[in-house]
Amino acid sequence: MSKRDYYEVLEVPKNASADEIKKAYRKKAIKYHPDKNPGDKAAEEHFKEAAEAYEVLSDAQKRQKYDQFGHAGVGGAAGGGFGGGFSDIEDIFSSFGDIFGGHFGGFGGGGGRSRQRVNKGSNLRVKVKLNLSEIVNGVEKKIKVNKYVSCQHCNGSGAENSSSYSTCHTCNGRGQVTQVTNTFLGQMQSSSVCPSCKGEGKIITNKCVQCAGEGVKRDEEVISINIPAGVSEGMQLSMSGKGNAARRGGINGDLLIYIEEEAHPDLVREENNLIYNLLLSIPEAVLGTAAEIPTVDGKVKVKIDGGTQPGKVLRLRGKGVPEVNGYGKGDLLVNINVYMPETLTKEERKAMEDLQASENFKPSESTAKNFFRKVRSFFD
Repeated sequence: MSKRDYYEVLEVPKNASADEIKKAYRKKAIKYHPDKNPGDKAAEEHFKEAAEAYEVLSDAQKRQKYDQFGHAGVGGAAGGGFGGGFSDIEDIFSSFGDIFGGHFGGFGGGGGRSRQRVNKGSNLRVKVKLNLSEIVNGVEKKIKVNKYVSCQHCNGSGAENSSSYSTCHTCNGRGQVTQVTNTFLGQMQSSSVCPSCKGEGKIITNKCVQCAGEGVKRDEEVISINIPAGVSEGMQLSMSGKGNAARRGGINGDLLIYIEEEAHPDLVREENNLIYNLLLSIPEAVLGTAAEIPTVDGKVKVKIDGGTQPGKVLRLRGKGVPEVNGYGKGDLLVNINVYMPETLTKEERKAMEDLQASENFKPSESTAKNFFRKVRSFFD
């Protein structure tokens, strides 16, 4: 099933401000919060969907890519888990819990959930340079990245063995500390991450000797990236979970891939169309010729009719760049120009002078009007 438009999910216009988007997400999250809808799978899916929409639209850079390329511009093309990078509901609570003043649960009498904090690894950012053939056809790239990976010695736990833990005495293993404040509206309850165990609910008493209790180590990893056809300069793709590993068994960060385009020696890209400037000699333009036109997949032969005027554009349909979402393909536009020699021999000058008197070499009034109309269109 295709994803719904993120603005539609949050019920905000495309020109909504950041504050309007935040308020709309808060309203949706409260409505579909698991504490208010226990066991309701439909509400849970709406909760996830709203978090995914907010995760993109609340980030200025991601929102710009989404507005330009849709879901494909923010990771839809490169895959990932649900929610645009969230692994489960706990990850949403960890990422956006502060939008509710630090206590994401707890509707009504100050109850709410007791949940331990989940660590999340940081994102990695890489640039991938592509030539025009790779952009048109799509490509698989393998890159080597230096990043944090889970410690093999302790399986990412940070502890030397299973008996190297003790329950945090500050929060009694809850990972949170609760504070009750008396106000004129009554008692108000707020929760925050336990300062002693950093939200983990336990303390490591015997740290892993390989990673010093962090659960992660620096290492190199080769990652295979499937880049879809039709990407463009500046587009960002993402791979969920391929970023830095999280401390002590948390959620890995994402790998963000920024696209760079290499210039083609003959073809110029303009959105999904490609442009080739064909330069003809005067005899070729007058008599006609067969010209070889470079395309991404090789050369094609095109017939040029005699009397072809400079500025004429030939369209080779379907020889351009495909849409990144897989629908449609651009064209190859052949822009015809005629080369004028800068110097002439005596014989060539005599031949030109003889032709100058011929009526066939004098432009008609309609030809002159068409020419100036084309020139004027370049400045409109």
